[in-house]
Amino acid sequence: MLKGKTDKTNLPSRHVTEGPSRAPHRSYFYAMGLDEEAIAQPWVGVATCWNEAAPCNISLNRQAQSVKLGVKKGMGTPREFTTITVTDGIAMGHEGMRSSLASRDAIADTVELTMRGHCYDALVGLAGCDKSLPGMMMAMVRLNVPSVFIYGGSILPGRLDGKDVTVQDVFEAVGQHQAGNMSDAALAALERVACPSAGACGGQFTANTMACVSEAIGLALMNSSGAPAPYESRDQYGVASGEAVMRLIENNIRARDIVTRKSLENAARVVACTGGSTNAGLHLPAIAHEAGIDFDLFDVCDIFKDTPYFVDLKPGGQYVAKDLYEAGGVPVVLKELRKAGLIHEDCMTASGRVIGEELDLIKGEADGRVIYPVETPITKTGGVVGLKGNLAPEGAIVKVAGMTQAEQVFSGPARVFECEEDAFEAVKAREYEEGEVLVIRNEGPAGGPGMREMLSTTAALSGQGMGKKVALITDGRFSGATRGFCVGHVGPEAAHGGPIAMLKNGDIITMNAITGELSVNLTDAELAARNEAWKGPRETIYASGALWKYSQLVGGARLGATTHPGAKKERHIYMDL
Repeated sequence: MLKGKTDKTNLPSRHVTEGPSRAPHRSYFYAMGLDEEAIAQPWVGVATCWNEAAPCNISLNRQAQSVKLGVKKGMGTPREFTTITVTDGIAMGHEGMRSSLASRDAIADTVELTMRGHCYDALVGLAGCDKSLPGMMMAMVRLNVPSVFIYGGSILPGRLDGKDVTVQDVFEAVGQHQAGNMSDAALAALERVACPSAGACGGQFTANTMACVSEAIGLALMNSSGAPAPYESRDQYGVASGEAVMRLIENNIRARDIVTRKSLENAARVVACTGGSTNAGLHLPAIAHEAGIDFDLFDVCDIFKDTPYFVDLKPGGQYVAKDLYEAGGVPVVLKELRKAGLIHEDCMTASGRVIGEELDLIKGEADGRVIYPVETPITKTGGVVGLKGNLAPEGAIVKVAGMTQAEQVFSGPARVFECEEDAFEAVKAREYEEGEVLVIRNEGPAGGPGMREMLSTTAALSGQGMGKKVALITDGRFSGATRGFCVGHVGPEAAHGGPIAMLKNGDIITMNAITGELSVNLTDAELAARNEAWKGPRETIYASGALWKYSQLVGGARLGATTHPGAKKERHIYMDL
């Protein structure tokens, strides 16, 4: 821990705390109850995504207080601030979903601006919902300050008729209800018990996937992501995270010392072996982009190819985040990967130790129920697979966790929809045929705008008992809760003239998650001819405002749908100004 007066020669806070010219600045700090000693210490931004929008975020304010205690114990001065979130479970299925992915980059931008404007020396970021986790980690890497990430924790599972239930069950129940297989009363009973506490969705959906990533990539302390949000023990991880960031300041260990090509590969391993969300294929390249590291969707999927799937989590499996925590959490998962030689052990972590040293301290072992031994996995390849072909020259991604090999091959005629609403209405009315490939286009990052998730549509199909009888492809995204043969991130997107824009009803589409193929039975000449006749991107209703701005800036899904040139183009590092 830091002792005595801190030399701020190389710390950003010197610009607002040191010297006679900063007397006006210090007067503001005295107004907030700080004393001379606190002003002289390193300043740590404690950023949260607290709000009252959803249970994912509701406990973050409380947890931030424990982080601040840890910073103070380490002789630092914490400065708490908040940023936005858009919670997917509430935004899902309507126009609000367009704000979701854009919020990731807004989170990174607002954290960056707050840190820069107030000259904070380090960052502890707390996040609880899908896009807030990668957004916070992107900010850390972009700023390249000493950083520690801490997840707000998952929700406890609900209970109905002696079984655990999650919000995924509610989404799928809507399909059951529409099909006439569930009464109004039964649906009402389920919705009242599915989400019984604070915390993010409990399955291995996007939030928990990225929480696992935070540990595997090294930005979070080991096992800090596991405890559910209501557990008071989370406060211990908060205090430890605050103390940890002070050690990072002392040793000048910055975010890019932790986030490297090797640590990104470790993170991708954990996504694959846990059957994590396909959205990780979007967020890992975006984090890499902030560090100037080449690591795109194809790189992520290459890691997936030879990673066994051995953690049995929803939606493809049986268990939720609480169960994983009780089985030993991410550290035990990493230990299993180490046994197979699939982890880079020399990667630095937020503790100041490399990941191999961290794993040497872990005594837990695979329980054979939630975490299978790596030698006897659920399947020999990862739960998430990349696809490529003449329909997706820039790649696509699909979650295959819980699918048999026979279910990972699908070929059928296309039924094309120009947006999610059209597809959802057709599904509700059963205006599709068994064996078809439903195509939802114009939902990409730019063309949507916003690259919406399609959980409402896929959940409705599952609720109708058709989840394995049709397939679905889109240039948009799927929720981590999606199951079935649902391919997202098809690139280039329709708005950029990708092959998906050229599809017509009846075109035969082939999807093979075993060989990694996504193709349509059209020759290059036929695709070129259709491209010549293409009338250009579909107009949207977003001609101004934040989503218009986002559509103008955002790049393709292959590179993470980023909105700025990234570290390769930067001309300074914030910490060194």
